[in-house]
Amino acid sequence: MKNDIDSKFILKVFETIRLKGSKTDQHYFLEGVEASTDFDGYTLFLKDALVELSFGFHNQYHFNYEKEEHAEQFIRKLKAIAEIKNT
Repeated sequence: MKNDIDSKFILKVFETIRLKGSKTDQHYFLEGVEASTDFDGYTLFLKDALVELSFGFHNQYHFNYEKEEHAEQFIRKLKAIAEIKNT
């Protein structure tokens, strides 16, 4: 997948899931996407059943998936979450 995801977009999605999603331990869930952090909070993780996105130091991110179509579906989920208002 081409690396053209904006870091502000990732942070907005993470914050929306944290604010609007359900919480279990240190994980938040919304619209089929789980959001969590590592132990020190420097790395964020967004994942569903088929794709994992890690986002961390210096706004670097990495996708882990088997098929391109899974990543495309995941991005569509993230875009839908980003449209949810945080008020």
